[in-house]
Amino acid sequence: MKPSRLPQITTILVMVFFYLPIGVLILNSFNASRFGTTWQGFSLKWYERLLERSDLWAALGNSLRIACIASIASMILGTLAAFALHRYQSKIQVLHRTLVTIPLVLPEILMGMGLLLLFVSINQSLGMLTVTIAHVTFCISYVALVVQSRLQDFDFQLVEAARDLGASRLTALLRVTLPLLAPGILAGGLLAFTLSIDDFVITFFVKGPGADTLPVVIYSMIKKSREFPVINALSTLLLLLTFLAAWGSQRLGNSYRA
Repeated sequence: MKPSRLPQITTILVMVFFYLPIGVLILNSFNASRFGTTWQGFSLKWYERLLERSDLWAALGNSLRIACIASIASMILGTLAAFALHRYQSKIQVLHRTLVTIPLVLPEILMGMGLLLLFVSINQSLGMLTVTIAHVTFCISYVALVVQSRLQDFDFQLVEAARDLGASRLTALLRVTLPLLAPGILAGGLLAFTLSIDDFVITFFVKGPGADTLPVVIYSMIKKSREFPVINALSTLLLLLTFLAAWGSQRLGNSYRA
């Protein structure tokens, strides 16, 4: 009996549903017409208009700064959390593991509201600092899970061998443990960077004046701007950046599984 082709057809239809709108968006970024319903020829004028929008480049700078800081901080804190979850087994670790994984399933609107109430309760003015703290908060979980999966196959006998050969704890950490874990840590950091630069909901709640990120500015332009195709050009560049970061994260993840 021939195998059913229904799963293959379903997969193709789902991929078309996911990626066809993205393809249309990229195509319209090169459309000379302001309206996506008509094609008036190939043009780069929307990319030229994009270069003239200083507000967009300022928002992109904010997004990149926040994403870089959030990635570095989450790599440090997430790696420490992964070590704690892997090396120490106790009843309190069940609570620790739950607290680490909750941000993965918690609705972003609830996390954004909770962080906003926290900052208001401690009289912390909203701005770049609050956005960065919020991004670190949800990025830690992703890095911790990626590093923890690497630790499950980690051979700690290599560390013990280094200690037997006279290496101190710090030397063994810097020369043995971290180099072997580096692909997993970097993969988690790239994933955190991708999530941070794309985040809108949480950022919308905790941002302040002068702390607009790129997704927030795009949302404002969709509602008010007349040059809508500029958003298509900007989204195309943002998609390219996101896909490159995701591809790099996947490559690093595959390298440490090999």
